[in-house]
Amino acid sequence: MQLGTRWSVGGSAPASLPEVVAYAVQTVEEELVATDVETTGWNWTLTWLEAKPVVTLDDGTEIRYNAQEDSATITQPVEVDTSDYDEEEA
Repeated sequence: MQLGTRWSVGGSAPASLPEVVAYAVQTVEEELVATDVETTGWNWTLTWLEAKPVVTLDDGTEIRYNAQEDSATITQPVEVDTSDYDEEEA
């Protein structure tokens, strides 16, 4: 059994992460900086699911590791934009 951990955005990721997952975390953080997202107080949460790391950011962004391919998949939350098209016409 592996225990998870939390760390701040911009902090050092746990050394136990596969290199490709640590790179994915870095990529997400670079995108946040490039788009001027305020991340003060945001944290990453590392949990282990079936001995594979799952990393979740406070905004809902999730990074999952595929051991067979040694790859990481980043899934970002979808912002719902309610517009006039979503409303029924009277």
